[in-house]
Amino acid sequence: MNMILSADQNWGIGCNNKLLVSIPSDMKFFRQETTGKVVVMGRKTLESFPGGMPLKNRINIVLTKDAGYDAKGAVTVHSKEELLEELKKYNDEDVYVIGGGEVYHMMLPYCDTIHVTKIDFAYQADTFFPNLDQMPEWEITASSEEQTYFDLEYTFLKYERKK
Repeated sequence: MNMILSADQNWGIGCNNKLLVSIPSDMKFFRQETTGKVVVMGRKTLESFPGGMPLKNRINIVLTKDAGYDAKGAVTVHSKEELLEELKKYNDEDVYVIGGGEVYHMMLPYCDTIHVTKIDFAYQADTFFPNLDQMPEWEITASSEEQTYFDLEYTFLKYERKK
């Protein structure tokens, strides 16, 4: 199973249910990685999308504690157990956890690959991803050249769980 995210210097990933910054090449990478695949997210992440609608050309799975919640055009699950059961229907390598913070933390033990757009800047953030650089079970297995978007520098990193 995969995760995909962008994080700042402090592993901040969001503030007030929004991304910290929108970088076109990061969005393009996200689309390339996840189109035709399964994306797993929490309710607040879904509601942060334009119109609160599921992402096109993907199977969207939304996790929410709200038993009455119906995400039109998405599969809705209400517990970690229900989510893990639903995910058995798909190839592990086709599943991407896309947020938010609570879902990332909950699903981290089940993931082997994490795509991180690491932004060389510290934003005001209220949601954070665990610092993979301080976790001995994770290693960087791929790194892009440093990219620039206006005055922002960032790198595409691929972390993999050590076998």
